[in-house]
Amino acid sequence: MRFSELRCKEIINISNGHRLGYVCDAEIEFPEGRLKALIVPGPCRFFGLFGREPDFLIPLDCVTRTGEDIILVEIQGSYGRSKRKRKNYF
Repeated sequence: MRFSELRCKEIINISNGHRLGYVCDAEIEFPEGRLKALIVPGPCRFFGLFGREPDFLIPLDCVTRTGEDIILVEIQGSYGRSKRKRKNYF
């Protein structure tokens, strides 16, 4: 499956039924090129004026099923939220 196909899929947590959003990024292990986790942007704060909440970091172990339109995950607790570390290349 290509990453462009993953971006069109919505992620739903089956443990509580919450819609987490759409895949925006992926964490890949180099040099093997193995997919480690999917990253979904956090919800907006107050109509988007005050930024976003931390992103959802979903390990590949939590993915239970991948369909044509959705990806079902099973995450207990705080959805695996974490701040993404931005790399400065310059």
